[in-house]
Amino acid sequence: MTKQQQRAVVSPKVSPWLAGNQATRRFLHVEKGRGAVSNVTGRFEPLRRSVFFDGWDEQEAPEKLRTDVTDEFPKTIISRNQSPDVPFDQSINPYRGCEHGCVYCFARPTHAYMGLSPGLDFESRLFAKPDAASILERQISNRNYQVKPIALGTNTDPYQPIERERRITRSVLQVLAAHDHPLTILTKSRLVVRDLDILSPMAQKGLVKVALSVTTLDRKLARTLEPRAAMPQRRLDAIKLLSDAGIPTGVVFAPVIPALNDHEMEQVLAAAAHAGAHEAGYIPLRLPSEVASLFEEWLETYFPDRKSRVLSRLKGLRGGRLNDPRFKHRMKGSGFEADLMKQRFVNLCRRLKLNQQQVQLKTDLFRPPEGDQLGFDFGVSAA
Repeated sequence: MTKQQQRAVVSPKVSPWLAGNQATRRFLHVEKGRGAVSNVTGRFEPLRRSVFFDGWDEQEAPEKLRTDVTDEFPKTIISRNQSPDVPFDQSINPYRGCEHGCVYCFARPTHAYMGLSPGLDFESRLFAKPDAASILERQISNRNYQVKPIALGTNTDPYQPIERERRITRSVLQVLAAHDHPLTILTKSRLVVRDLDILSPMAQKGLVKVALSVTTLDRKLARTLEPRAAMPQRRLDAIKLLSDAGIPTGVVFAPVIPALNDHEMEQVLAAAAHAGAHEAGYIPLRLPSEVASLFEEWLETYFPDRKSRVLSRLKGLRGGRLNDPRFKHRMKGSGFEADLMKQRFVNLCRRLKLNQQQVQLKTDLFRPPEGDQLGFDFGVSAA
């Protein structure tokens, strides 16, 4: 793409790339190994930029997009929430941004708080928290700390590729294991089996359970939807290895995208159950804030023939909109198709003997570390 082709139209609150014409979209550069097709401007920026094709057709090789990681040092590491839609009260996110590059990721808009784009910036400009383990130990040493399972993988994946080198997630697990603190893990990565030496003893005490997110069994679709996440079969392998090691293991079929992967619910859950999963869940696609335009752009690039159908059915799940942020609606949707999806899921779980017994993690084994004796409240992380 030439510099002329990349010339940005800059104006206050101009619409995103969708305002461009068909010729503009044809000249968008698709970065190999990345999910987003562009770097959509964050909602807090005073100016918005969109690619505009001006007719020049001279070709230039684009510079390869590389991953940049910045260390950050928050004062706290445990985030707390009171949402009725999620099964946890507190969580830890060792990283901001996620190199997996899932185009549909609901966490993308959080990069706008950093003055960065929820598009390519979210998957290439990452933030790591190297002091996460020491901060965690300090927080759980507070005499006012109330023990509840800590969830890993609630915003960005704790086992994304940079974890191989950084090992921040592993250091967090070591602290939790040392003090018999319960936790749950949700990931798309097979890298979780690296930590079987920590997770297996914790499972024997009833302190951990792990779930793998499996979106599709179609390798081609997976490579465009989740370009740097583990391939579907490797996630199923992880379920088997975890289950064989005695760790309560589940599967989450998410996101469910109408007219794209919704027909795979039966195959995904059956494959996961065969691999050893005992629990299952599903979440229809959510498109909050900038994710909506990024996903529309992705559809235009990879599935232009299905775009209108996918968006139409999504609106049917969300009361005529692409996103419904209301509690008790955002995670399951509403309307006829949402009810039908729920019934399919319930029937499948019954047939596959999933969710017959929910594992309740123990909290009475917790042994606080020696630390703060004054009872200071370390607050809530903005992680």
